[in-house]
Amino acid sequence: MDGGAEGSQQPHLILAHKLFLLTHPDVQDIEKVQLKSDVLDSIKSDGMAPLYETLTASSVLELDQSLLDSMRATNEEELKKLDEKIADAEENLGESEVREAHLAKALYFVRISDKEKALEQLKLTEGKTVAVGQKMDLVFYTLQLAFFYMDFDLVSKSIDKAKKLFEEGGDWERKNRLKVYEGLYCMSTRNFKKAASLFLDSISTFTTYEIFPYETFIFYTVLTSIITLDRVSLKQKVVDAPEILTVLGKIPFLSEFLNSLYECQYKAFFSAFAGMAEQIKFDRYLNPHFRFYMREVRTVVYSQFLESYKSVTVDAMANAFGVSVDFIDQELSRFIAAGKLHCKIDKVAGVLETNRPDAKNALYQATIKQGDFLLNRIQKLSRVIDL
Repeated sequence: MDGGAEGSQQPHLILAHKLFLLTHPDVQDIEKVQLKSDVLDSIKSDGMAPLYETLTASSVLELDQSLLDSMRATNEEELKKLDEKIADAEENLGESEVREAHLAKALYFVRISDKEKALEQLKLTEGKTVAVGQKMDLVFYTLQLAFFYMDFDLVSKSIDKAKKLFEEGGDWERKNRLKVYEGLYCMSTRNFKKAASLFLDSISTFTTYEIFPYETFIFYTVLTSIITLDRVSLKQKVVDAPEILTVLGKIPFLSEFLNSLYECQYKAFFSAFAGMAEQIKFDRYLNPHFRFYMREVRTVVYSQFLESYKSVTVDAMANAFGVSVDFIDQELSRFIAAGKLHCKIDKVAGVLETNRPDAKNALYQATIKQGDFLLNRIQKLSRVIDL
């Protein structure tokens, strides 16, 4: 998967996606044969002995002892050379050369997927780094490693560290890149609202081809925006955005998914929705939130449909969506019970009646609730004081 002429995706993250598919229960066995072969080729070409050990221990790959031994030998030989370069730089060269030699060793650990040693070596390199820009680059290497292992604790700490570094200085290009990394972190931890905001901010300045191609970036931007933006903002920032329009057609179902929702073409939306569901299911960052995302999208689309009516028959709604009355009945019952939709079903008449709460009413209810809570606290406190 190539990010186009501007840059290409980090090979480790391509490998991470293949490993995710290899262990995915819904991927066909015939595809897994090819995936296994691709994964093994990547491991061999980079001599990833530590990763190979982990994968064979968890039975993702079969153990070939001679292959493991030869990779270990290659790793040791390469590390010996890198250590010699470090020693030479420390004796004969300047500080920047010493830093470069340490960085080369850190990147070698990253390449062979030895996470602990890579982090250790990156920390050591950081101690020899003065420039804020170079320190930021080390944070980006750490973030790529953290996304490979889906270590969100490390991602969060690295993003905080990067923000602190920016207080000391730092250029706009790196600041913009960090927004995409943070957006990916927010999306992967189900903070879709913040992810959409960060992605939309980065549309015209996107340069982070190392984590995913531009098409994937637009795919994530549209998906997170659909469930977090109101209609006016969606039209302005997404539907009419020239940067999005240029690649929208290249991503299967995405154009239909976005435009049919905005234009209230609900039958077309549901058929595009089925196609999108497959893509979300096979995306390593979105897969853990698959069911949640599906629910959120349906909440948006049902709310949008009901917005136009004081009351509507269940038949009319089922027709509009191209589904059965029973399906709509079950769906709406679940969403109403969860407090996601503000309407009630009159089962006898087969009618839906909306009861949208206005903001003033909601504020009044909240005030009463907080007032009750406060009175209870005061009563409890007065009992304690009386004693």
